[in-house]
Amino acid sequence: MSRPLSVVVLAAGMGTRMKSTQPKVLHKVAGKPMVNHVIDAARFLHAEQTLIVVGPDMAALEKAVAPHPTFEQTDRLGTAHAVLAARNALENATGDVLVLYGDSPLFTPATLERLIAARNEGPHAVAVLGFTPDDPAGYGRLATDPFTGELQAIIEDKECTDAERRIGFCNSGVMCFAAEGMVDLLDAINNKNAKGEYYLTDAVAVARDQGRTCVAVEVAEEETLGVNSRAQLAIAEQLMQSRLRDAAMRNGATLVDPGSVFLCADSDIGQDVVIEPNVVFGPGVKIGDNVTIKAFSHLEGCTIASHADIGPYARLRPGADIGKGAKVGNFVEIKKATLETGAKVNHLSYIGDARIGAKANIGAGTITCNYDGFKKYQTDIGAGAFIGSNTALVAPVTVGDGAFVGAGSTLSGDVAADALVLVRAERTEKPGWAARFRDKMRALTGKN
Repeated sequence: MSRPLSVVVLAAGMGTRMKSTQPKVLHKVAGKPMVNHVIDAARFLHAEQTLIVVGPDMAALEKAVAPHPTFEQTDRLGTAHAVLAARNALENATGDVLVLYGDSPLFTPATLERLIAARNEGPHAVAVLGFTPDDPAGYGRLATDPFTGELQAIIEDKECTDAERRIGFCNSGVMCFAAEGMVDLLDAINNKNAKGEYYLTDAVAVARDQGRTCVAVEVAEEETLGVNSRAQLAIAEQLMQSRLRDAAMRNGATLVDPGSVFLCADSDIGQDVVIEPNVVFGPGVKIGDNVTIKAFSHLEGCTIASHADIGPYARLRPGADIGKGAKVGNFVEIKKATLETGAKVNHLSYIGDARIGAKANIGAGTITCNYDGFKKYQTDIGAGAFIGSNTALVAPVTVGDGAFVGAGSTLSGDVAADALVLVRAERTEKPGWAARFRDKMRALTGKN
């Protein structure tokens, strides 16, 4: 931005309709707390300071928004009162002050930039984001001058005359102020209303009484959604998922059935990636180019290099690092493990706390026994090694490059490079035993 920008995020509400013990703004949309979506928008705008207004006893929220400073609104006396909780940081601010809400995660940086630009064009004392819903009932109305387009008033729904109630242009709550004189402007707001609260919307009337102008900027309704209930949280999730899917496809990924793929706000997806139906991304997933993610896979906290093939029904947990051209097949779980270039874990296996060397092959049903109830231990499989099916690798254990481990082995010691190891009980066969057993049990039980 050409002028300094301060952002105030109002996040003091508990959100009683959420029926939750945690602050409303910490509920997640696309894997990220709502308030952090708002903070990220401020970061995109290169705000010089982002100030978070919290309520009492919100240590978890203060931790989530760190390192941004927090200001406590001890008594909840309205939105203007909430902004003034950050008075000490705003009194000497210059440029613009943008007031956002921690429970409104869908405003885009582009929209906020338009609002700031409109305030500066006047320059106006206040700029307000408005929208035109299908049904304006319940929303504050934005009355504008039909000739100049200037914002004349924000009228609360309950206070509207019949003529004013027919206005379709409504208040989103997001406002931009000229920083110079903003604190004085808010100090001039009174609480002479039914609730006895200090409303930020009254800043428009105060500014106009002082002979200053205000302006409104229209935005699409979907951006304005404020989350006050679990149902609205689900709507916000749907809208955010639609954005994320569209962005992934615009950037060169194929989503075979977009509506069944769930992404995270930080999902990093390369070009020519194919994502099949019913794939779920948790936080912290990074995917290189030309990767295929097959159906019903679940990924979180993992990195997948180019040309890898994942799934179907694969689970990649935090710390999974899948190398170039590696294969993770059906019903395979990888946790805190590296698969190097071309390694294969194709079927029904668990690989945790491990390194699987380049072009190693892990047979079906293999597990790394990495936990003894107290500590985790490492398994190291060398390049080109072959691990037979139904092998249990009791960590800590190292299998050298090119070594073979026979199927059905329970391996608790190291294997030298290019060696073959078989760990099986000696076979015992007793001819006719099964027939004699059945005859005995029939005699005892009388059952055939």
